[in-house]
Amino acid sequence: MKKTVARTPTGVPGLDEILGGGFPQGRVILILGEPGAGKTILCSQFLINGIDKFGENGLFVSMEEGKGHYVREMTAFGWDFDTAETESKFSFVDASPIRTIPGEVRIGKLTIGRQDFSLISLLEVIRSSAKAIDAQRIIVDPVSLLLYQYADESQRRKALLDLVEALTETGATCVLSSELRRVGIKGRTLQIEEYLVHGVVLMQTIAAGRTMERIIQVEKMRETQIDRQPRPYRITERGIEVYPRESVI
Repeated sequence: MKKTVARTPTGVPGLDEILGGGFPQGRVILILGEPGAGKTILCSQFLINGIDKFGENGLFVSMEEGKGHYVREMTAFGWDFDTAETESKFSFVDASPIRTIPGEVRIGKLTIGRQDFSLISLLEVIRSSAKAIDAQRIIVDPVSLLLYQYADESQRRKALLDLVEALTETGATCVLSSELRRVGIKGRTLQIEEYLVHGVVLMQTIAAGRTMERIIQVEKMRETQIDRQPRPYRITERGIEVYPRESVI
């Protein structure tokens, strides 16, 4: 008998259709995209839909932007995160100060390097904040700012593994955003994040005839029979809309 995998629906029009119903529950998913692709919009839409449509509380951990700017930008789509926060359904954590920690930190007689302290601090704030509101959906945006602190690839790999493990332990369905890195005009390089997470969704812009087309593509997704074809999407006044029956190639 075929095992049924529990799903966390995104609620994003068209996206759940190509995901087989949503992200596999309790997994860590990477949204990888170019600047302006709509990564933060997609992550926020996933959170607000969880709150408004599916009764699942959401945590947004920002590595870059403060709460005031974030809430104002999301209000443009009609998403009321202030009310959700008042009702203890949403929490915003500004983790950007973690990036400005001094080179070494002393705790009692122990000296901890900046990188280790940054990671420890981030994991602790995620655990405590998720527990405080019983978050079933967690966003870390963008994870690339954490990884930039590590010059060595093995250190980046270990840091990301620790983060993925900590997120998985919360039991929530988690989404990380990261920047898509390119090689030349058309090519791109595979990134360490893609190997270590449970699913990867690409958001990018390609030339389609004489126009530029936004496309979304599921690169991999554990426990899921996916549609791997690139599908067009739009950023509208209601957020991201995916067109799963349209082709761009």
